[in-house]
Amino acid sequence: MSTSRQLKNNHWIRRVDWTLVGFLVLLAIISVTIINSAMGGGQYSANFGIRQVLYYVLGGFIAFLIMLVSPKKLMKYTYLLYFLFCAALFILIIIPETPFTPVINGAKSWYKLGPISVQPSEFMKIVLILALAKLISKHNQFTFNKSLETDFKLLLKIFGISIIPMGLILLQNDLGTTLVICAIIVGVIIVSGITWKIIAPLFITVFLLASSIILSIIFKPSLIENSLGIKTYQLGRISSWLDPYTYSSGDGYHLTESLKAIGSGQLFGKGFNQGEVYIPENHTDFIFSVIGEEFGFIGSVILILVFLGLMFHLVRLATKIESPFSKLFIIGYTALILFHVLQNIGMTIQLLPITGIPLPFISYGGSSLWSLMCGIGVLLSISYHQPKQYSPDVQKQAQK
Repeated sequence: MSTSRQLKNNHWIRRVDWTLVGFLVLLAIISVTIINSAMGGGQYSANFGIRQVLYYVLGGFIAFLIMLVSPKKLMKYTYLLYFLFCAALFILIIIPETPFTPVINGAKSWYKLGPISVQPSEFMKIVLILALAKLISKHNQFTFNKSLETDFKLLLKIFGISIIPMGLILLQNDLGTTLVICAIIVGVIIVSGITWKIIAPLFITVFLLASSIILSIIFKPSLIENSLGIKTYQLGRISSWLDPYTYSSGDGYHLTESLKAIGSGQLFGKGFNQGEVYIPENHTDFIFSVIGEEFGFIGSVILILVFLGLMFHLVRLATKIESPFSKLFIIGYTALILFHVLQNIGMTIQLLPITGIPLPFISYGGSSLWSLMCGIGVLLSISYHQPKQYSPDVQKQAQK
C-alpha cells in the first residue's frame, strides 16, 4: 500500500471520535447487563435485554448515517425538522385515541407501528437543541453592537422557539420531558453570550417561583390545583417524595422500594441477578435501583464516573470546535444528559421528586435511546467534519 493511501486511511480513522464511541459501547454493555439482571425477578415474560441490543444496533446505524451529514447541512434543515416534529406533537393532541395513537399510562404521546412505539417528544429534545443552536449562532453572527437590548431580544427568541414544543408536550401530560427541555434552555442560555445582568435576575426569579410552588403544594395544595390546573396525582408525587413511608401503599410505593433496594446493596451489592426487592418496571425509570442493589455503592459510583467521563469529553470537545452552532449543540446535549442523570438518580434516592425520566443509555426503551443516538450522530458529525491539523511533513507526503 502506498504512503498516500496509508495517509488517506489514517486521515479517515482520525476523523471519527473513537473516545465517544468507546463511551457508547461501554454504556451499551452496562445497559444490557443490568436489564438482563432486572429480568431475574420473574415479573417479565419478554427478554428486554435482547430487545435493548436490537435498539442499540438500530440506534448505532442511525448515528452512523447522521455522522455522514455535515453540521452545515444539519443546520440548513434544522427549522424544517422543528416544524415536522411540532406537527407530530400537535397531531397527537387533536386526533382521538386509535391503535395508531394509543393512550399509554394515561398519556397519548406515542405513535404505534406494529411492535414499535415512537415517542416524538423524545426526538423533539434533540431537534430543539439544534434549533436553539442555530437561532443563537445566527443572532450573534449578525449582532454587531451587543447591548442589553440585543441580549433581551435573543432571550425572547429563545423562549419563543421553546414555548411551542414545551406547551405541546405539557398538554400530553409529560411533565418529565418538559423539565428536560427547561434544563436544555438553561444550558444554552448560560453559553449564549447573554449578559449575567439579565440571566441572574431571571434565574433568581425562577428559583423563587419554583420554591413558592413547592411550599404551596405542601401547605396549601388546593390553591395550586385551582390556580395552575396541576393534576392531583402530580401533587401526590411531591407529597410522597417528602414523606414516602406515609404513602408507601400508593404514590410512595416505588420510592420506598427503591430506597430499600439501594440500601440493601450496601458497599459491594448482592451480585448479578441476585436482586430481592420487587420494583415494578425496574428495567426502565428505576434501573438505578437495580444497580444499587446488585452492585452496591461501588457499582453505582463506577456508573456515575462513566457519565462524568462522557460529559467531560463533550465539554472538552466543545472547547476545540470553532463553529458556534456546533459548540452550542454540544453544550445543549451535555445539559440534557446531565439533567437526565441527576433527575433519574436523584429520584431513586429521594433527593428529587419522581418523574418519568429514564437513565440515559441505560434504561430500557426504544424512543429514548434512539433520540439519544440521534444526538450522538450529530456529535460524531461535528468531530468527523472538523478539519484536522497535520504536521508539515505529513502534509508534504499526502501531496505526493
